[in-house]
Amino acid sequence: MPNPKTLKDTDVAGKKVLFRVDYNVTIIKEGDKSSLLDDMRLKATLPTLNYLLNQGCSVAVLTYLKRPGGKIVEEYRLKPVADRLSQLVGRPVKALNDCVGSEVEAEVRAMKPGEIIMLENARFHPEEEVGDEKFAKDLTQGFDVIVYDAFAQAHRIHSSTTGILQNLPSVAGFLFEKEIKYLSQVTENPQQPFIVVLGGAKISDRVGVMQNLINKADTMLIGGALANTFFKAQGLNVGKSLVEDVYVNAAKGEKQDYLQIARDLMAKAKDKLKLPLDMLAAADAKSSDIKIINLDKGESLPADWLYYDIGPRTVQAYREILLKAKMVFNNGPMGLFEVEQFAAGTKKVAEAMLESGATTVIGGGDTESIVAKYGWEGRFTHVSTGGGAALEFLAGKEFPVMKYLVKQN
Repeated sequence: MPNPKTLKDTDVAGKKVLFRVDYNVTIIKEGDKSSLLDDMRLKATLPTLNYLLNQGCSVAVLTYLKRPGGKIVEEYRLKPVADRLSQLVGRPVKALNDCVGSEVEAEVRAMKPGEIIMLENARFHPEEEVGDEKFAKDLTQGFDVIVYDAFAQAHRIHSSTTGILQNLPSVAGFLFEKEIKYLSQVTENPQQPFIVVLGGAKISDRVGVMQNLINKADTMLIGGALANTFFKAQGLNVGKSLVEDVYVNAAKGEKQDYLQIARDLMAKAKDKLKLPLDMLAAADAKSSDIKIINLDKGESLPADWLYYDIGPRTVQAYREILLKAKMVFNNGPMGLFEVEQFAAGTKKVAEAMLESGATTVIGGGDTESIVAKYGWEGRFTHVSTGGGAALEFLAGKEFPVMKYLVKQN
């Protein structure tokens, strides 16, 4: 993927900046007080935001939050996000009641250098998700330049992604630049030995990544519910474990046989692809009766039980592989880490990554939550904010926003 044009390639001094970010965070309410479950996504954009403020810019922050369905939903307003950003940046962040319209344009005109406003949730407007051209143009009224730092939404064709970029000069922020840098290392020039660790629930989310990285990786370690699809593809009993086998998209007339895809991957990867030797199983996640099932010794899961984590022998085997790594990419947990008795696989595999001294790139969905849970901020080389975008990038797909952000010869 080509390198984007960045802040260092343009003069933004004193300009009015539309700062497109991904602050799609979780807001929790206790009594009358609202706060953020975690602020990692806000902190990730601070290098860009502080640079803009030091350049004397006035900044309007644009994001969406959750899925309000094109209407105003009070619990998805961005005021709590603005309040937390204000604390992080050490100056007021005024939350507006909308992201377009005459009142917003008046606020933008009145902004002075060093001031920050937070535009309201773009998804309160039904035009956002259909890429409406007029709405996109309205979002850019009064601004001189767009600084795009929303890597996690770079794969979407929305009014506030590709739409706004067609209306104003645009550059990538430092977070976007950093995401491209490290994920490009994974796909184009990984240090060897290069180990890929994949967990989480669905093979459908990771097929492209596996197919793209299997030739580049020295070893691919599989855990989480993802492993269940491979077990079933081998004819092993998975009880009532979560498994993704066949998906039919009636609207598109498509059918995906993930068991066959898993078999094809195993045949292609041969010894590169490592499946768990043992798994922790129980009748349900709250049960204190937990069994270790040794799959490599032919032991079978009780019919109504589920797999919840990789077992201790698998942890040790994966640890030995990871300690020799020079580069590691990890997406997805090894088990149901939210429940303490099934968190060991995820925690110990991550600890082995940290202990290895390798370049460690992690990202996607729950991976950010794992970092926050164990207080590992700053310990990994790069924690991607990308979620689904990171997986699409690693699968080799082109981002729609890139054609508006690339350097022009």
